[in-house]
Parts: sequence; C-alpha cells; structure tokens
Amino acid sequence: MKGNSLRSQVTTGRFTLPVAFILSTACWVVAGMMLPERSATRSPGETGNHLLPFVLPDGLGWAVSFLLYIFAGYLLIALNNTFGLIRIRASVQSAIFLLLIGICPALHLFYTGSLLPVPLLLSLYFLFRSYQHHKASGNLFYSFCFLGISTLLLPPLIWFIPLWLLGAYNLQCLTLKSFFASLTGWFFPYWFLLGHAYFYSEMELFYGPFRQLTTFYPIRQILELSIPQWSILGFLLIIYIVSTCHTFFKGYQDKIRTRSYLHFLTLVILCLYVLILLQPIYLSELLPILMGLISILAAHFFVLSDSRDSNIFFLASVIGVCILFGYNIWVNL
Repeated sequence: MKGNSLRSQVTTGRFTLPVAFILSTACWVVAGMMLPERSATRSPGETGNHLLPFVLPDGLGWAVSFLLYIFAGYLLIALNNTFGLIRIRASVQSAIFLLLIGICPALHLFYTGSLLPVPLLLSLYFLFRSYQHHKASGNLFYSFCFLGISTLLLPPLIWFIPLWLLGAYNLQCLTLKSFFASLTGWFFPYWFLLGHAYFYSEMELFYGPFRQLTTFYPIRQILELSIPQWSILGFLLIIYIVSTCHTFFKGYQDKIRTRSYLHFLTLVILCLYVLILLQPIYLSELLPILMGLISILAAHFFVLSDSRDSNIFFLASVIGVCILFGYNIWVNL
C-alpha cells in the first residue's frame, strides 16, 4: 500500500520530469505575462559587472537563463546516473530543481547567478569521479578548474576551495600530486583572464575578483531581505533539514561511497547557508546553486523513504511550492 502512494508514483514515474518541465515553463510564461517589464539589475556585490559588462533584454535574458537551468537539470540526472546517489535511475531531482527555479520570478532574469549552477555541478561531477582513484590528478584538475570558473563569476566561492580539498581527502583521492593538480586547475581560468587583461591593458578586469573577495558587506543587510526571499530560504531550509536527517539516519541502506557523496553535499549546503548569513547580498547569486544541491537530497528522501510521514511531507511540499509561486506573483504585481 505504501509503495502505491501518490509520492511513490510521482517520484518514480517516467512522466514526472516532462510534467515538471511543462509546469516550470508555465510558471515562466505566467511570470512573464503578469509581472511588469523589468531589467536584469545586478547586485552591488556581483562581479558580473566586470566579466559580463552587458545586460540582455528581458525576453532574450529569460530564454538564455531557461536554457542554462535546463542544462543544469541535465547535469543533475548525469550525477545520479553516474554515481548512484538515489540508488535508482531517477530524474525527480531535476524536476524538483526546475520547479524551484520556476516559482521564483526573480531568478528568471539573466545574470551571474544563472551561470553558476553549471560549472559548480561539473566540478562536483569530476570530484565524485575521483573517489578512491589512484590517479585522481586529472579529475581533480578538472574539478578545481570548473570551481575556479565559478569563483571568477562569484569570488566569495574561493572560500569553498578548502572545502573541496576536504572533500577530496574524504573521498580518499588527495595525494601530494593531486593536491598540486587541484591548485593548478583552480589557477587555470585566472591565467587566461590575466593574459586577456594584460594583452588588452585591462588589468582592472583581473584585479576585480580579488578586490571583490576582500569586500565585506554589512551582515545586518540580512534584515533587509524581503518576505519572498525569507519564504524561499525557509522553505529550502525545511527540506534540507528533513532530507539531511533521512540521509544520516537511513544512511546504512546506501553504499559507503554514496554516503560519502551525500555527506559532502550536506556540508556544502550548510556552508552556502553560512555564506548567505554572513553576506546576504549574494543571496540571488547563491539561490540557484542552493536549489540544485538541495534538490538532490530532497529527491533521495522522497524516492527512498516510504512512510506515512514522508507521504504527508511530500504533499505539504507540493502545496508549499504552489503557495510560494502564487505569493511571489502577487507580491511583484
């Protein structure tokens, strides 16, 4: 009876992702039709002012953002199918991600935050691929190279480099050789940026990310977050806490390597919340990353848990998604 619940049918059904894609597209269309014309404004903390010195028109910006998020959803499927994060070949994590993005009209515009999920998920892919690999230098080079691209787009992510090294250590692939390969991979995008900046006499372009890294905005700005922003942060936090508890208490059912992957993801999400707490000005840039990683844990919980409480929580989450979308539209009218 439990296996035939609505939660089980939705999370393991073959039509879940297509339906979620249609619903997410409908959210984008409704938001575009009901909300007034807006320009893709960047927050003061966004380095896109240096690396992306242009603003796309609303229509084109929405299309580019939508395609980027679809590609990020594909990477979520690749992560699960390659590393067995959910023990079955599932696409519900991508469905959750697309729906979470769809209910937040503020994320539909093209800006630096639209680009971040792709290189960060690629970085995780190569990091997980190095698990207990005796020749992990190549994978760690690519992992830190994509992480370096992410730090160019959002310099505070440089603080996550020690976290990635800790992850490599826990995945039993960090050696002296792979350590230096990791640092080389991180510096690799900066070498290209330095060459471009020096050749065109635009050294400010190279200095920009480092200056941004040393700029700390007042923590009290967290009190200036809007109610919709608090709502989506709280909603994601509840899903994160419930999914994390399931991961730790039911982790014995997973393989050791799967537990290592999931525990690292929970740590990364926790650090993202800490970064948002300390520098709330980066909330819009970090939300897409946060949604992508939480969708993996949420999918793991929804697919593998089979109890009355999990069914109730699933229905409550669906209702919460609908309420958040309606509230975001109503507030921005």
